[in-house]
Amino acid sequence: MRNTNTTAPTTTTTGISPSAGPPPDDYSWVLGGPSESVFARPAGWRGRLAGRLMIWMNRQDEVADHIDVRSGQTVLEVGYGPGGLIRLLAERTEAAKIIGVDPSAGMRAAATRRNRVAVRAGRVDLRLGRADRTGLPDRAVDRVVTVNNVAIWPDLDAGVTELHRVVRPGGTVTIAWHGGTTPPRHARPLILPSSVLARVERALRARFTDVRRAQLPTLDVFTATS
Repeated sequence: MRNTNTTAPTTTTTGISPSAGPPPDDYSWVLGGPSESVFARPAGWRGRLAGRLMIWMNRQDEVADHIDVRSGQTVLEVGYGPGGLIRLLAERTEAAKIIGVDPSAGMRAAATRRNRVAVRAGRVDLRLGRADRTGLPDRAVDRVVTVNNVAIWPDLDAGVTELHRVVRPGGTVTIAWHGGTTPPRHARPLILPSSVLARVERALRARFTDVRRAQLPTLDVFTATS
């Protein structure tokens, strides 16, 4: 129905009026509409192919070292995809619990297979969800990490607000995206413009006491401390 009110409606980061409800899973706040990328919500054979590409393209070891997980801590990964970083965290850290949320049922199945031993042991808990709907209680985790998916979140502000809610005081939220000091050729077209990165930084600074930006070899990284 056409809006005949001459006053602009209140909008979120998505540009969608709050009265319309939360945006769908395939909505991208950067694009201002649905993302046609198979990486947004992988499914079927195209999703399985996307999962293999994620494992090849994403240098997860950089992030695993950067987030500094300590013994006994609980870690949340948002957008775990095929589970490459989940596996690194399980193998290389002494985290007590590693939780993941991802909107794709196909990726949940793939990540479960990749981490079957840790899942069976109860150390890894893979769930369906997204940045703005983790399903976790307040102050549930010590570290939050998300790699190469912030641009396809449905709502940036809602996602950052949710991650601030679930991280404990003194904990950190790390948001990483393609870039860095020496980005590989295949990732260069995916580097976000400075205006979008600045928008991510503003969203973090509005909610966290300390926000730092760094460049790893293949990633631009924001680390926010609660």
